[in-house]
Amino acid sequence: MNSILNVFRKSPFWTTFILVMVKMAFFRQFTFGGIQVDRLLSDAAAVLVLLCVFELITTSRWKSLVFNTTNVILSILLFSCTVYFTFFGNIPTYTVLHSLDQVGGVKESVGSAISLKFFVFFLDLALLAVLYLLTLRSRDDKAESKSAAKPLYVGIALLVAIGASFLYIRTDMKITNELVQAERLGVLNYQVATAVNLAKDKKAVENGSALETMETLEQLEQSFIGEGEGGVVEAGSSNFFGVAKGKNVIAIQLESFQDMMIGLKVGGQEVTPVLNDLINKNSFYFPNMFQQIGLGNTSDAEFLMNTGIYPIGNVAMSKAYGDREIPSLPRLLAKQNYVSNTFHVNDVTYWDRQDLYPALGFDKYYDRPSFVNDEFNGLGASDGEMYRVGLEKLTELHKKNQPFYAHFIATSSHHPFWVKKEFKNIEIPVELSGTQLGHYVAATNYADKALGDFIENLKKNGMWEDTILVVYGDHHGLQPKENDPAWVEKVLGINYDERISRFNVPLLIHAPGVEGKTYGGVAGQIDMMPTVANMLGISLKDEGYTVFGKDLLNTKRNVVAMRAYSPKGTFFNDEIMFIPGKGFEDGTAIDLKTMEPVEDFSKHRADYDYIIEVMKLSDGYMKLLPKRTE
Repeated sequence: MNSILNVFRKSPFWTTFILVMVKMAFFRQFTFGGIQVDRLLSDAAAVLVLLCVFELITTSRWKSLVFNTTNVILSILLFSCTVYFTFFGNIPTYTVLHSLDQVGGVKESVGSAISLKFFVFFLDLALLAVLYLLTLRSRDDKAESKSAAKPLYVGIALLVAIGASFLYIRTDMKITNELVQAERLGVLNYQVATAVNLAKDKKAVENGSALETMETLEQLEQSFIGEGEGGVVEAGSSNFFGVAKGKNVIAIQLESFQDMMIGLKVGGQEVTPVLNDLINKNSFYFPNMFQQIGLGNTSDAEFLMNTGIYPIGNVAMSKAYGDREIPSLPRLLAKQNYVSNTFHVNDVTYWDRQDLYPALGFDKYYDRPSFVNDEFNGLGASDGEMYRVGLEKLTELHKKNQPFYAHFIATSSHHPFWVKKEFKNIEIPVELSGTQLGHYVAATNYADKALGDFIENLKKNGMWEDTILVVYGDHHGLQPKENDPAWVEKVLGINYDERISRFNVPLLIHAPGVEGKTYGGVAGQIDMMPTVANMLGISLKDEGYTVFGKDLLNTKRNVVAMRAYSPKGTFFNDEIMFIPGKGFEDGTAIDLKTMEPVEDFSKHRADYDYIIEVMKLSDGYMKLLPKRTE
C-alpha cells in the first residue's frame, strides 16, 4: 500500500493526468455513447494545459496537494456534467453556474438523473483516501519527492498543449450544434469556445440598436414568407382581431404537461376531461405546439408567454435579464388600464422571480406566504389552493369593474408527479402502478380537475363570460430513461416518440362568444403573446413592439426553434422535426405524423437558416433592452 501511495507522491503530475484522462473516457461513454481516441486528444490537450501551469507555479512541497485538489475538482465537474446531460440532453457551460442556487428547489428531479455508475469518477479518490488512512502511521516522509519535472520540458509541453487546444477550438468554433461541438472539443475546450463565442456576440450587439433589429426582422420575415405565400396577415385587418377586446385575461401555465394527455383514456377514464370539454366547446386548440424554453425551464415559459421573445438558451432569462424593462403583455395591457397579477405557490426567489416579474411589468405577485400550504408537493400548496386565493383576488377586482390580466403558474403536475391519496381522482391501472408514467397520469388528472373547479367558480362569480382563458404546457414531463417509447405506446395505446411527443405541449384559448376551431399547423410558445394580443385588438406594430413569434390565427407558414433539451438548430415545421448534426446537411429529420425518419430533408434548408437568424436577432434584441430605473 505504501508503494502505491509513493508512486502518487513521486509523480503527481503524470498520475493525475492518467487518472483524469481515464475519467474523460468514462465521461464520453456516459454522454456521447462511445470513446473516440482522436477526440480524447482534445481532452488531453486541455488537461495538459492545466497541469503544466500548476507544475510551473507550484513548489515541490505543495505539488501533491495541488494535483490531488485538481483531480477532485475535475471529478466533481465531470460528475455534474454527466448528471446535467442526463437531465437536459446537453453539456453545460460555465454560464450554468448562475442557476446553481435553484438545485435545492428541484432536488427530487435532479436526484432522478443520478445513476450509480456515475460515481466511478470518485472511485480513485475513495481508494487513495483509504490507503492514506491505513498507512498514516507508517508513512515514510522520505518517500516524498523533492524533485520536479524540468521547467524547460514542462514549458515546451505547455506551448504544444495550448497550440493543440487552439487548433481544435478554431476548427470547431462555428459548429451550430452545441452537443456536437462539445463532443469534438471535450468538456474543457468547449468552455473556452463558449466564452469566445459569447464575447463575439457581445461585441456585435454593442454596435446594434433595437430599431435596426426590428427592421432586420421585418426584412427576414418578408424574405422567409415570400411574395404571395400568404404568411402573416397584418394586425388590424386580420382574422379574429379584437374579438375579445376589453375582456379579462387569465393564462394558466400547466407544469410538465405534454399534449399526449389531451383526449387520452386510461382504464376507460378520461385523464383530462376538463380540457377535453373546453376544446369541444368553442376553444381554439393547437395540438402541434412545441416547447421553446431555455435553461430557466418553467420561468422561461412564463417569459415566453408574456413577451414573444426567445430565451437566450444558456442561462435563465430571470437570471440574465431580470434587471431590464422588457416589452411584454402586462405593459401592453397597462396602457388599456388593466391590472396584471401573477400567482405561484413557491417562494418568489425561486428562479429570481422577484426580478422577473417587475421586468415583465406585473403590478403584483402572490407567492408562498399568500397560500395555506397543504403540502401537495415539494414546491408547496396545491393548484386548488392557488386557484382559491386567485379567485378571491380576482373577484375583488371584478367587483370594482377593474379589467385584469392574471397569470397562474400551476405546479401540481411537477416531477416526480407523486400525488397524495386525498388528492387523487383517477384509478391507475395495474400495468401503470408504481411507474413514473402512472404517477404522471395521476398528477395531470389532478391538475385538470383543479382547473375545472376554478372555471366553475369563475362562472358562479360572473367572470367567465368576461374572460379570455389561455391554457398551455410549460415543458415536457416524462423522463426518457424511465419511459421506453415502445412501452409507452403499448400501455397507452398511442404513437409516442421520445423527441416529438416529449416536446409537444398543449395550447388552447377560449374566448366567450367566439366559435373556436382546431389549428393543425405547427406552433411554439413564442407565438402565444402575439396571438392573444390580436384577439384583444392590440396591434403590436402600432405599439412598436418587436416579437419573434407569430399570431397563430393568421399565420399560414410557421417554423419554431427549440433552445434547450435539443441542439441549437433544432426546429419544427408543419412536416418535420429537424435535429442538426455539425450543421444542416448531416442532421436528422423525423416526420411529425408518422414519427418515422425522413431521408431527404433538403427542401427544409430555408427553415433552418431562418431560425438560426431569428434566434440570433432575438438574443441581440434582449441585450439591447434598457435596465429598469426603479
